[in-house]
Amino acid sequence: MRAIIACGGTGGHLFPGLAVAEVLKDHGHEILLFVSEKDIDMQALKSHPEFRSERLPSIGLPSMFSPAVVNFVRRMWESISRCREVYKRNRPNVILGMGGFTSMAPILAGRMMGIPTLIHESNAIPGRANKMAGRFVTHALLGMECCKKYFPDADAIVTGTPIRSTLGHPIPREEALSAFKLDPARKTLLVMGGSQGAMGINQLLFKSVPLLAKENLQIIHLTGDHDDRLAAANYLREEIPAYVSAFHHKMEEVYSATDLAVSRSGAASISELAAFGIPSILIPYPYATDNHQEENAKFLVDADAALLIKESETASELFVRLLLGLLQDEQRRAQMSASAKAVAPMDAAKNVAAVMERIAK
Repeated sequence: MRAIIACGGTGGHLFPGLAVAEVLKDHGHEILLFVSEKDIDMQALKSHPEFRSERLPSIGLPSMFSPAVVNFVRRMWESISRCREVYKRNRPNVILGMGGFTSMAPILAGRMMGIPTLIHESNAIPGRANKMAGRFVTHALLGMECCKKYFPDADAIVTGTPIRSTLGHPIPREEALSAFKLDPARKTLLVMGGSQGAMGINQLLFKSVPLLAKENLQIIHLTGDHDDRLAAANYLREEIPAYVSAFHHKMEEVYSATDLAVSRSGAASISELAAFGIPSILIPYPYATDNHQEENAKFLVDADAALLIKESETASELFVRLLLGLLQDEQRRAQMSASAKAVAPMDAAKNVAAVMERIAK
């Protein structure tokens, strides 16, 4: 089978797409990836030289009343034309779009050429690109059951959200902590905002640091691009042991060292937290389209694997009280961990690959 996977633009699209590509490659199929021109795509592909890739322009849908619509239509047509040229050379049997407008052109070009097309939607509420693409595909593969209602015209199948195979499996806690030079005798708090970082969560931690100074905890804080130096200075001032970095590529070390996580609730993040059985406090990105991160969070909250707090309603004193209550309650965290593992989509990449193989036949 020759398969196209369009998966660029954000970590939430890219890493699940790579996970599916790895399964298909293991099954002996030929894979071509469509990615965006963003740095995150180029960095991720450096560790996957086994995959051929084509870059497409990163184009977001502007307001319909904006003059930018003209440029959007022009660049979209350029992308569709380029996809058609690639398809004529590679003759794919099936095309999978992982969401975002990087996958819109490959889906439309495939539909024009009569090639079976699918999308994968990780979130509880689909993004604008997948809502549009859902009208043209034969199958919509979903991370969550509650998303089915948004794709009445496609064959909707719940596969779960694939997680990157490079995560591997949990490693012993002490071994993971040694990678960060942290103390096994202290509880470890993970703070992260997904592949883009989260300024709102970073600011909340900065305000909370003085209230955590005398507690027996340590922090792994993945800040994103801009706040790493400020975070490190805050923890150093309050003498809180911490590992601070913009990113960390060996996330299995991070998750294996963690007792409790504070995180945004992007679909990829909550899938990974569930797979590693990590209790979490989820703070949805308040400006996400259709508030989909709050709906994502409910996937773990309803399973009693996480707590949800809104960024706009979070004072540092309330946050610290909630945080310390969980860190000091071993039994509650153990129960939340078990609940997270129970809903983890462990075979999602295999499920997606199986549907693609069936359709290609």
